Amino acid sequence: MPWPRFVPRLAAALVVAASLTSCTASSKPKPAPRPPSQEPTPAPTPAPFPALVPLPVSVRPGDGAPFAVSPATAIFVQSPDPRAMFVAEFLAGLLTTVGPVGPSVTQMGASIPEGSVVLSLDLDPAAGEEAYDLSVASTGVSLKASSPAGLFYGVQTLRQILPPILEHDAARPRPIAIPPVRITDRPRFAWRGAMLDVARHFFGVEDVKRYLDLLALHKMNRLHLHLSDDQGWRIEIKSWPNLTAMGARSEVGGTVGGFYTQEQYKEIVAYARERFIDIVPEIDMPGHTNAALSSYPELNCDGVAPPPYTDIKVGFSCLCVSDERTYGFIDDVVREISALTPGPFFHAGGDEVKKLTDADYAQFINRVQDIVERHGKRLIGWDEVALAALHPASVIQHWRPGTALGAAAAKGSKLIMSPANRAYLDMQYDPASFLGLFWAGRIEVRDAYSWDPATLMEGVGEGSVLGVEAPLWTETLATIREVESMAFPRLAAIAEVAWSPQAARGWDDFKIRLGGQGPRWQAMGVNFYRSPQVPWRP
Repeated sequence: MPWPRFVPRLAAALVVAASLTSCTASSKPKPAPRPPSQEPTPAPTPAPFPALVPLPVSVRPGDGAPFAVSPATAIFVQSPDPRAMFVAEFLAGLLTTVGPVGPSVTQMGASIPEGSVVLSLDLDPAAGEEAYDLSVASTGVSLKASSPAGLFYGVQTLRQILPPILEHDAARPRPIAIPPVRITDRPRFAWRGAMLDVARHFFGVEDVKRYLDLLALHKMNRLHLHLSDDQGWRIEIKSWPNLTAMGARSEVGGTVGGFYTQEQYKEIVAYARERFIDIVPEIDMPGHTNAALSSYPELNCDGVAPPPYTDIKVGFSCLCVSDERTYGFIDDVVREISALTPGPFFHAGGDEVKKLTDADYAQFINRVQDIVERHGKRLIGWDEVALAALHPASVIQHWRPGTALGAAAAKGSKLIMSPANRAYLDMQYDPASFLGLFWAGRIEVRDAYSWDPATLMEGVGEGSVLGVEAPLWTETLATIREVESMAFPRLAAIAEVAWSPQAARGWDDFKIRLGGQGPRWQAMGVNFYRSPQVPWRP
């Protein structure tokens, strides 16, 4: 939507402090913001070869001539696994600009000629399921992994070595030479994720696929979809049809919302899984539920449905946790979404609940935890859920700076680290930013990069951290172009925080490698923010 039309209602939303109910609406906590980074504009410096993001464990440039890709180059997949075949075809698609058609792809080739690209699954499994070993020489390319996921991540690395113009749909045929190199790599954390809020503003299937493609390039393996909130319900639940017939119509600012049919959601899930990304669905509860409450009066303790909501204040809505019908509703929702989602997790929100006592809240989370597990999933909740008696399989997603979760970690809970003042991609870059909010501070690229998930919080070490996730809330974002401008380049910084060894990371090196991504993102049409902290390559 045009920004001039959005400014007045955003300003009003930030200023007006009135409750929609007898409860006072509460805003998100506001930790003291850091001052904007004073990083001077650096002089352009040649990016090292190869300018890879995220940084691999080991990169050793080789000697000799590069590997020349030609129309005669063949790709061999030494595995019967169809997912390995998909990876090979993905690579062939990147190499189509060497001629009118891409390289041939052969599965289980008996005789492999010199000058071929070979993908195999014979890497030692002890290296890890997502590890890979990439070797480029003048005589050919070898990519080894212990699983198709490792092959896919190796291809993403090879992709960053290839000329950026290959990412452009209209690129003309041209010769391709791949410099000799040996790369050994594996991720630091198992969970490398991003979250997209489709509830405040709705984003269609093609927009979500676009975001998935950008996550895949950076070796991220989770997309957490925030599917419900006060402003809209975004997924079809066949046993409760009014959730979309009524609850999906609205969004922030009063414009028309939308929702995914179950078939569309399955399409997103399948597209993500092809790219080795799990979709993590979130249905926020017991708060952030006005869209559900306005769709079904029986979910309200007084039996009266509130009107649709299009503002951005929080804390005023709550399911009727004392009514058994509420748990029947939750059971149906979790059952239907779980059946559509092959990944092991279900996110139940749990944040910013202002209308319950701690005891009532903890009892609610305990019951929801049981429902989620009954449908074969593991519960994830925002860090407020640490109040409940969590099972060992349940996961806490940290978001509030200053929150202490050492006691939960000591009991065995795993954490996803998403500190709002580092990882929230909807925070403004600086005071001149006109998109985004700033309640957690303004976050430049260096801020998003310069932190360690294993030392951020006392009592929470490496063994307690499942991984890292970068949430992107959409109160002020209405188009995928706006999403891209807030996500990039910070999402690339978070990807390296999640993937690369901490001891190998450093801002001075990263900003050079990050600047080398600019031509690739341009070729892909990414609407990225040209941070003055980064020496962007022309």
